[in-house]
Amino acid sequence: MKFANITSPCKLICDLDLKFSLCKGCGRSREEIALWARYSDAQRAFIMTELPERLISLQKKI
Repeated sequence: MKFANITSPCKLICDLDLKFSLCKGCGRSREEIALWARYSDAQRAFIMTELPERLISLQKKI
């Protein structure tokens, strides 16, 4: 799925960890998922840089 110049990080796993409020598949918050198409390219790029660390942290906390 492509939005402007930034591809969506969605991996079609869509399993929200309610304790940490992050998707276990992509690492985005529920708000980020809902607003993804409305974010600017800069906002999406910033979020994309944070996702790998979020996913690592989420895996360590589970």
